[in-house]
Amino acid sequence: MAGFPIGMILLLIISILIYFGLAQRVLDRMGLTDKVALGFIAAIIIGSFINIPITTARVDLSVNVGGALIPVGLAIYVLSRAGTLWEKTRALVAAVAAAASIFLINTRLFAHDPWQHGTDFIDPLYVYPLIAGGIAYLISRSRRGAFVAATLGVVLLDFYDAAILFAAGSPGNIAVGGAGVLDTIIFSGVFAVLLAELVGETRERLQGGPRDEGHSRELLHNLKTLQGHKPINQPARKDELHGTPGAKGISKLERQGEDN
Repeated sequence: MAGFPIGMILLLIISILIYFGLAQRVLDRMGLTDKVALGFIAAIIIGSFINIPITTARVDLSVNVGGALIPVGLAIYVLSRAGTLWEKTRALVAAVAAAASIFLINTRLFAHDPWQHGTDFIDPLYVYPLIAGGIAYLISRSRRGAFVAATLGVVLLDFYDAAILFAAGSPGNIAVGGAGVLDTIIFSGVFAVLLAELVGETRERLQGGPRDEGHSRELLHNLKTLQGHKPINQPARKDELHGTPGAKGISKLERQGEDN
């Protein structure tokens, strides 16, 4: 995968948005705080300059810290904030599906390796994020799940390429998370979250608020109040509410249930 620096530029733009509080709503839905998100972004940028060599035999394999280890760590952290086991399961299934989809597109349309017979009529880095992000959201159906699936899906593809080289016994050079993979991961994750946010917000507005089924009464009451919707007919009991609904309270409550 050939790289381009726009991925780092996108990270810097995201950092600015987070610093000025313009991404708070999205971060809350993903179970992230400003400090945690900025910390991961800084780690990705710094780690992108660090490669860990795994083997120098017939297959020269290395793992990039910023392009593989940190994104995987972030995905695991976000996955741990998921509200239900079903959401976590869907995210992992979506990650496998995203990796498989990218691999099929890669082998049919592009020709980076000797066993691939496609033609490079467009830069794959413009295609992979759309495939990974789209598949990730369609299966996971949540903001957190879409981000996790898109991120892990791209990393899994790199590990799969390395496994193929080892199995074939062919000489090669694989840098997991290196070169343009980091850019692909960044774009895939961002696109998946934006798609989930767009579809989720549109659906919530059309149905008059968050979906009631499967969520706690306290969560729905506070979310609808925050978004300007009429609260549910049965108000939460006083002992269920622990203060006036607000942005900080919502982030904690929202983690109790799965995103729409």
